[in-house]
Amino acid sequence: MDNFIFSVNVTIPIFLIILLGYILRRIGFLTDEFVRVANKYVFIVALPVMLFRDIAGSDVRKDMNVKFFLFCMIVTIIMFFLVWGIAKLTLKDKTMVGAFAQAGARGSAAILGVAFVENICGEIGMTPLMIVAAVPFFNILSVIILVFNANTEANKDYGKIKNACINIAKNPIIIGIVLGLIASLVRLPIPTIPARTLNYVAQTATPIALLAVGAGFDTKQAIARLKPALGATFIKLIGLPLVFLPFAYKLGFAPSEMVAILIMLASPTTVSCYVMAKNMDNDDILTSNVIVLTTLLSSVTLTLWIFILRSIGCI
Repeated sequence: MDNFIFSVNVTIPIFLIILLGYILRRIGFLTDEFVRVANKYVFIVALPVMLFRDIAGSDVRKDMNVKFFLFCMIVTIIMFFLVWGIAKLTLKDKTMVGAFAQAGARGSAAILGVAFVENICGEIGMTPLMIVAAVPFFNILSVIILVFNANTEANKDYGKIKNACINIAKNPIIIGIVLGLIASLVRLPIPTIPARTLNYVAQTATPIALLAVGAGFDTKQAIARLKPALGATFIKLIGLPLVFLPFAYKLGFAPSEMVAILIMLASPTTVSCYVMAKNMDNDDILTSNVIVLTTLLSSVTLTLWIFILRSIGCI
């Protein structure tokens, strides 16, 4: 029951902020221009700063566990290509492939990971290392998938690979991750004033992005995309952990590592999926559907997975 209450306390406020954005847009308080500018701000400024802060604040050298690091990295790569393959094979409307693949594979590891592991295990354990191993690939693979499936003619020629490389190199989120890794490796000291400034900017990422998701939510288009959204939700919350958690169990990871892996696999779709889909000409309506559904249902599914892991003595 404690885990269920904790899950609800984490996920329901996220849904309520999305709902607030939807209501404010319907009554005319927020505009389409707000949604456009908010998405641009989060994509270019707030999310990169948040990822830089989180990764720079971890000690990559101290936390290094090669087996755990490689597991998180390899599984991340496999699950992205697995979901991408499922999307290409099952979706008749190919304009949905990029959004489906990204939303079905990419969870809120950085935002929810530390909170969940600390609540269950009493300390954050290997969560920062999981973030370092998985989150860069979350973003790199998302860029590749979104570029290859963008709904603009510019990205439908022979230059797709070149476009993907260029987008990875100039993607603000990737830049934030790389700079964070460098800062962590060299143990860059960040003085109080810039550290607090970074923290204030980072704290704006999630609420503004959630408001933009709600404000940009189109009910009619959302209903038309309900079936693929349910499919991506099932993959995200149940399918991926069902496939990969048994491998983690066989490898004998410690409790904090198992919980970090669970969050990597089964956390609700991160709001940055919407921001990237919107900014890279993919289906943002389908993406917002998956974010809403996974956010609502994850309090139940995460609690179920935690119960299973506890029952078999993993955590």
